[in-house]
Amino acid sequence: MFVPGLLCSQPISIALLKYRGGGDWYANPTSLPNLVKFCNQELHTELNTNIATVDVGSPDIFNYPFVHATGHGNITFSDAEAANLRKYLLAGGFLHIDDNYGIKDFVMREMKKVFPDLDWTELPYSHPIFEKPYSFPDGLPKIHEHDMKAPQAFALFYEGRMVCLFTYECDLGDGWEDQRVHKDSDEVRLKALKMGANIIEYVFSY
Repeated sequence: MFVPGLLCSQPISIALLKYRGGGDWYANPTSLPNLVKFCNQELHTELNTNIATVDVGSPDIFNYPFVHATGHGNITFSDAEAANLRKYLLAGGFLHIDDNYGIKDFVMREMKKVFPDLDWTELPYSHPIFEKPYSFPDGLPKIHEHDMKAPQAFALFYEGRMVCLFTYECDLGDGWEDQRVHKDSDEVRLKALKMGANIIEYVFSY
């Protein structure tokens, strides 16, 4: 359904995932608009600057080749929602989940409903997602500190294609936000935006 390599050939819309369970799926409202602006300026992409919101179980999810999820609390997928998300990902869609803090257990539990047959793979620093267009030889940048843990990137692969990326202990989305929100330095925000651009580049190139 979704064809790789279309990043610069036509406008592409991305979406924020709305889920049930009580977690703040709506966290970081300025993050995706800022990431899109950065990619359009620096990578010359043509991403739609209007960020959509899409429910996990909605057929509208198929309109968006890239869907982003974040939050701090509980995430719950019904069986129908899990089936819809699985169908979307198998059709060529991509889900990026960024741990705003405290969602790892919920992500692992709910994505097991989506892909009971798949296991998470931790991406090595040599993975292409860390290589272009910006080099991150040590993997994910550390944007915000929570538990004194190193950031990790976990992925689900289906028949060799990455269908879901979970960025953990990194807080990329906070780094994408307007500077006034978290008062991160320009250097920290730039690292976050560059890593986000790498994710966008990878998703639409492979």
